[in-house]
This record gives sequence, C-alpha cells and structure tokens, in this order.
Amino acid sequence: MFIGGCAGSTTGGIKMVRIMLLFKALKRELILVIHPRAIIKLRIGDKVLNEDLFRNVGVFFFIFIILFLACLIRVGEPSTSIADQVYLFLQKPLAELLVERGGRMIFTGLHEGFFTQIKVAFFTSISVALPIILIQVWKFVAPGLYKNERNAMLPFMIATPFLFILGAAMVYYMVIPLAWQFFLSFEINPGQGALPIEVEPRISEYLSLVMRLMFAFGLSFELPVILLLLVKSGFITPKWLAEKRRYAILVSFIASAILTPPDVISQVMLATPIIILYELSIICLLYTSPSPRDRG
Repeated sequence: MFIGGCAGSTTGGIKMVRIMLLFKALKRELILVIHPRAIIKLRIGDKVLNEDLFRNVGVFFFIFIILFLACLIRVGEPSTSIADQVYLFLQKPLAELLVERGGRMIFTGLHEGFFTQIKVAFFTSISVALPIILIQVWKFVAPGLYKNERNAMLPFMIATPFLFILGAAMVYYMVIPLAWQFFLSFEINPGQGALPIEVEPRISEYLSLVMRLMFAFGLSFELPVILLLLVKSGFITPKWLAEKRRYAILVSFIASAILTPPDVISQVMLATPIIILYELSIICLLYTSPSPRDRG
C-alpha cells in the first residue's frame, strides 16, 4: 500500500510539475508578446524562444492589417467593398423574406453604417487569419508535449477550423432561416382599424445577432477538441464523461438559452448538436484512450 501510495503521489507530482511549467511558459509567452523587445531569449526545456516568435507575431498582425484594410477599400462604380459583399451575404436570409413584404433595413445613427463596416471587416479578417493563429498556438504548445501526445492532438488541431466552419454553416443555412420566419410571424397587417406592425431591423443589431449565433455554434462544435484536451491532460476520463451525461444535457440547454435569441427553435437546434457531439466524443475517447491496464 505504501509503495502504491508513493507511486500515485509521484505521478501526481509529475503532473503538477508539468502544469506549473506550462503556466510559467504561458506567462513568459504573454510577456514576450506584450513587450517583445524586453526579453529576447527564453528557454522552455530545449526550446529557445527568440526573435523568431516576435517575427511570427509581427507577420500575423501585418497580414491582419492588410486584410482589414482590403475589406474596407471601395472600388468600382457604384463603389463597393469586400465588407459590403460579406454583409450582403450575411443579410441574404433576411432579405429573401423582407423582399416579399416590401421591407427594408435601417440605421438610426450617422456613424452606425460606418462602424458596421468596421465590424464586418474585423470579423472577416479574423476569420481569414484564423489558420495563422492556430499555427502559432501549435508552435507554442507542441514543444511541451510528448511525441505520442503531439501525434494525438495534431489531427484535432487541424479539425478545429473545419468544426468551427461547420457550426457557422449550420447557423446560416438551417437555424437562421427558421428563426427569422418565426420572428417575422409577429408582424401585424393593417385592417379592421388596427395599425400595422412591421419589422425594420437596424443593420448593427442584425450583424451583432448573426455574429453571436455564428460564434455560439462555431465554439459549440469545438466540444470534441476541448474534451480531448481534458482527457489527454488527465483531468477527466471517458467514464467520468459518461457518468455525468445528465448534467451535460442540462448544461447544454442552459448554455443554448443564454447564447441564442429567446426562441425555442434556435435553442433546441444549438443544444441538439452539442449533445450529439458530446456522445460522439465519449465513443471516440473510449476507443482511442488507453485503459488503466495499458497505462500500467
């Protein structure tokens, strides 16, 4: 019993040391990003962080600024920009419904149209530059992992942007059309002495709602990656996930109620894929995670 206790404490101590080293590395990384010239060389194990990291961060910000400005440049006659085209693409599900009713979209502040363009350009630039961000994150995390851990995590890192795009696509092509039809059903036509009640959505509010839905679904589709990291780190096990299934379902519906508009359709359509991904993650982890006998 004493030997087993010592072995368990040793394993726990090793995990704690690795966690502490990871937090120290992250702290140093943040210092280097905020003050890149303050610390030129930092050693994490055999990995030397030098001016290459500063150059990589600089390249990312340079690409982001170029993309951001490119989205705002207006060309042609009548003048249009990439941000205009992206907004028209996001607006299309609502436009198809409002055209039939003779509806329109408005902005109530002189600056609202301009700042909406800024938000669209920022959103587009971040989306296009996302692979660069993931590459930099992988370069930072990979040296602190064992070879088998790198081999296990790399496919999930590659799948991360695809899962996010899949979640955003589900919002655009499935959730938004149904949700917009539900909201527009509350319009009242004139007749029998009643005044008409018509929707005239503001462009900034519409953009905020669409981006909120896309980010909510995109991040929710990252659930398998998050669970993999937690299992591989030893914080949880597939068996523990299976035992907590009922709580996961409850949390899924609570999160859906917070992240989506106050309608049942979008809430159910967000909670359902979360639960399905949770179950699929458990199945995959049960087949890919080594059993305690194998680890021993």
